[in-house]
Amino acid sequence: MKSLKLISSAIAMLICFVTIAQERTISGIVSDETKQPLPGVTVLNQNTKTTVYTNFDGQYSIQAKTGDMLVISFIGYKSQSQKVQNSNTINIKLLPDNQTLNEVVVVGYGVQKKSMLTGSVSERKGKRAKVQAESNSLYAPSPTVSIRANESVSPKSEPMYIIDGVPAKANQMAKINPNDIDNVSVLKDQAATSIYGSKASNGVVVISTKNEIYKNLSEKELDKKLNIMPIPTEPTQEDYDAFVENAFESPKTAPLSTFSIDVDNASYTNIRRFLNNGQQVPKDAVRVEEMVNFFKYTYPQPKNEHPFSINTEVSDSPWNKNNKILKIGLQGKNIPTNDLPASNLVFLIDVSGSMSDMNKLPLLKQSLKILVNELRAKDKVAIVVYAGAAGMVLPPTSGDEKKTIIDALDKLQSGGSTAGGAGIELAYKTATENFIKGGNNRVILATDGDFNVGSSSNSDMEKLIEEKRKTGVFLTCLGYGMGNYKDSKMEILADKGNGNYAYIDNIQEANRFLGKEFKGSMFAIAKDVKIQIEFNPKQVQAYRLIGYENRKLRPEDFKNDAIDAGELGSNHTVTALYEIIPAGVKSDYLAEQPDPLKYTKTETSSNNYSNELATIKFRYKKPDGDKSIEMVQVIENKSVALDKASDDMKFSSAVAWFGLKLRDSKLIADKSSEEIVKLAKQGNSNDGEGYKAEFIRLVETSKQYN
Repeated sequence: MKSLKLISSAIAMLICFVTIAQERTISGIVSDETKQPLPGVTVLNQNTKTTVYTNFDGQYSIQAKTGDMLVISFIGYKSQSQKVQNSNTINIKLLPDNQTLNEVVVVGYGVQKKSMLTGSVSERKGKRAKVQAESNSLYAPSPTVSIRANESVSPKSEPMYIIDGVPAKANQMAKINPNDIDNVSVLKDQAATSIYGSKASNGVVVISTKNEIYKNLSEKELDKKLNIMPIPTEPTQEDYDAFVENAFESPKTAPLSTFSIDVDNASYTNIRRFLNNGQQVPKDAVRVEEMVNFFKYTYPQPKNEHPFSINTEVSDSPWNKNNKILKIGLQGKNIPTNDLPASNLVFLIDVSGSMSDMNKLPLLKQSLKILVNELRAKDKVAIVVYAGAAGMVLPPTSGDEKKTIIDALDKLQSGGSTAGGAGIELAYKTATENFIKGGNNRVILATDGDFNVGSSSNSDMEKLIEEKRKTGVFLTCLGYGMGNYKDSKMEILADKGNGNYAYIDNIQEANRFLGKEFKGSMFAIAKDVKIQIEFNPKQVQAYRLIGYENRKLRPEDFKNDAIDAGELGSNHTVTALYEIIPAGVKSDYLAEQPDPLKYTKTETSSNNYSNELATIKFRYKKPDGDKSIEMVQVIENKSVALDKASDDMKFSSAVAWFGLKLRDSKLIADKSSEEIVKLAKQGNSNDGEGYKAEFIRLVETSKQYN
């Protein structure tokens, strides 16, 4: 009897093993009638009652055995049943069930039944569907828009995810325990965008869990609950122009160094954003001169007829002990606010679909309100917007009508494509039609830079903006956002359009650039400012300009008034640094020098100018002038030890040092963050706003990322 029981148990176990062995993984993709993957589809094994859901690529994976019946169901589509046979791959195409869709009405999250609803899903069978765009009197009359069936709104075609009313990411959705899910529904087209805005252009996957266990959680709390480790993301869709850092040059073969000033500081605030987010800084996002020029230095006001003072200082290089640093500082004249000319401003605002994030259009609107508060009665501002088309939101309005201007800003909403060219055309047309002779005429472009101008975007945009600068209208570019930020476009606009450029990473930066430094940011006191320096080969073996790679000019451009250069604002400072290898110093950074040439010897004079390091020249035009004015100054061959140098020399050198470290420069011997912090602390003075202290904290923070 006992042996009979053992045999029965063995047979039962064998049957169990055979049954388990027959189970295997069945996987596939569920798509709609246009072959687009469907996320959130329910796949049920009718035999085992196991349920799984497709991910955002429409993929599923489920355990089943031959003969099991899989039931694939999705709200708004006809359910399908598929028997498991020999293949381990089962792809399913679902067809729309319009009758079911007409009974669904969307609420904040989840679904409710209702007898009438139209427009939630459109017919998409390779045809062109005609839809009427919603009218918005702020922008333009409602146009008829033609939509291609299979074109995606965003490059990734990724839907929006909502878990218990909380916006979530794909990796968060994928980590939810299927046993916790109570209901999954997908909203498409108007049903999605009418509730969640343009961010839902690719649809919304709405997940409701039992007992709403994820309700009211923040993103970090959601990650923690789902056991997701935060991983710094790389800005794969951001765009930066690549460039090679300046090399050392000999004054015997390259006697003149010529460049345009640069008052932009967008690179620094962008770098700050990366470091504050715990991300690696892209090498080409680092423009050392913009880092240095973010900070203000204590140069004296000009005392003559020129609009800026010139200040030079020579000290030791902190990163290459045998070299020297030459600092050149310009200080713009501080013009009292009441004496500033009247402003004719045009806000050119990107309201395309890519601007919907909180750190884009919402931050942009709050930023411009700060600027509006600085306007006077004699100033006027117009607002032009662009998305699929350009339109005027607000005609030129007096600066004392602040409520009218702010109300117009508050009504702006994002959505549509990014036809930047039409916006630029309309903004400059508006500015020129209301041109104030002798005034401050300026277009203020606020965007994430993700727009198109013509067929070959960047080159077409460069031609357009060079043409527009002939109108005498200046340009200020304000950059917003992350992830798809197009720094390269913003740089071109600012460089080619008599402009300046700032990246607004938070409301504090908006308050600094558009509020506290309003005069320097918005009122030019000199334009096309160029610098040309001639080093004395008796004292200088080699030199290199630190930064300004995209601002270098040819020697002959210096006197050519047709060549564009940077502008200087009221009370603005500009700083440039040269690294110098003194004559007679052996250096690993120098190439083998050629033998002296017979016909190019210039040492005919008995005067070797032993007391001169260099001669520096400046050219600038008045804001409304066409002819440049020249200034000349000799730099003495006089150096002080770094510990005896000014605070400005110490701090600006520390900032440049950090920038070179972030770029992984091959021309610095010492890359110690500790030494950079030490030098910055020595030079930290006149820091009422705390920006220099913040820089020191950033360097300390960056150790784990760079």
